[in-house]
Amino acid sequence: SLHVLHRITQFLYCCLIGTFPFNSFLSGFISTVSCFVLGVCLRLQVNPENKHQFSGISAERGFADFILAHVILHLVVVNFIG
Repeated sequence: SLHVLHRITQFLYCCLIGTFPFNSFLSGFISTVSCFVLGVCLRLQVNPENKHQFSGISAERGFADFILAHVILHLVVVNFIG
C-alpha cells in the first residue's frame, strides 16, 4: 500500500541521511501510521459484513468519527513538529 511505502521511505531516509530534525521524522512517521490505522478502522465500520459488530454505529457516524480523529491527529502532529 502507499502508506507502507511512505513509512519505509521515511525510515530509510532517517537511516541514511540522519535524524537532525528528529521531531519532524517522528511526526511524519506517527502521522502515516495513524492515518493507516484510522483508515482500516473506518473500512471495518462501514463494511456491511461487520454490521453485527458495529450495530449502534451508522456509516455516517463512522465517517464523522474518522474526520474528527484526523483533525485531532493532525493538530497534535503539527504541534509536535514545533
